[in-house]
Amino acid sequence: MEVPARDDLTPVRDERSSTRSDMASKTNKNVLELDDESFDAAVLSSALPVLVDFGATWCQPCKALEPIVDALADEGVGRYVVAKVDIDAAPGVAKRYGIRGAPTLLVFRDGKKTAQHLGLTSKAKLLELIASGG
Repeated sequence: MEVPARDDLTPVRDERSSTRSDMASKTNKNVLELDDESFDAAVLSSALPVLVDFGATWCQPCKALEPIVDALADEGVGRYVVAKVDIDAAPGVAKRYGIRGAPTLLVFRDGKKTAQHLGLTSKAKLLELIASGG
């Protein structure tokens, strides 16, 4: 068996590697990407309930949760808002809400945190959190 030369593996390595700009290009148009500056205006001032997904690009459970969050965002247009916060890019917001693990999901209503879930979860559980506010 012949081992491919190093040059032969470069396209595979480049194709599989992920950068922050690659992740941004895959973002769902119905999911708000928030940071320390935009969080208060988008979440605390919202007339609709807001589900906020606190995660990180290096977090595997966050990546597994992403399709669920994206589906909720698509289905909830006009009924609730879905937002994501990268805890590394927005340490102020993460600290303010005591985020110590990723993913952490918070629900806000009328500017107040009403529900919280830590870790990977199901779409049904997140819908329940949004609907009940806790």
